[in-house]
Amino acid sequence: MEFVDPIKDLETINEIKKLLKQKSQRDFLLFVFGINTGIRLNDLLHLKVKDVWDGKEAREFLFITEAGKRKEQSIFLNNKVHDASKGYLLDSNLSANDFLFKSRKYDGPITRQQAYRIINQAGREVGIQGKIGTHTIRKTFGYHAYRKGIAISLIQSVFGHASPSETLRYIGIDKKSKHLIKVDVHL
Repeated sequence: MEFVDPIKDLETINEIKKLLKQKSQRDFLLFVFGINTGIRLNDLLHLKVKDVWDGKEAREFLFITEAGKRKEQSIFLNNKVHDASKGYLLDSNLSANDFLFKSRKYDGPITRQQAYRIINQAGREVGIQGKIGTHTIRKTFGYHAYRKGIAISLIQSVFGHASPSETLRYIGIDKKSKHLIKVDVHL
């Protein structure tokens, strides 16, 4: 596995979202879901419609149990995920038991390789020069959560990392450099 970077520039993120939305609601949702939740790709690909949709609207929280672990993790689904889910699910013919990111070729979810192609191609089309892959969406979530003032200990917990330094390294933050952090309570 090659090292990939988070997408640090918000304008680039918005360009990818615009591009994917024009091409495929499913692929747009994959990207939006990933950068807004930070869940592992394997967990993301194996989500069922009923995990995130109650038949009328997106759920507020997603509950997943990672493979090999007993502890259930709750993940907040923000308005960006709600809007992307609604746009996709209202226009699709998916049932509650279908995979959220269903393959167009068979009944299962898209493959890791297909997810890589979606993310990598979109990144290349908007001009990203560095290495980009499926971990990019997870790292992008962590990077922007940190930059918006979320405690590194919380991000570390979401990622399941052993230490804050591991998480900082993973999301591309150099401990020696100064980064302005936005703590925006937005009351």
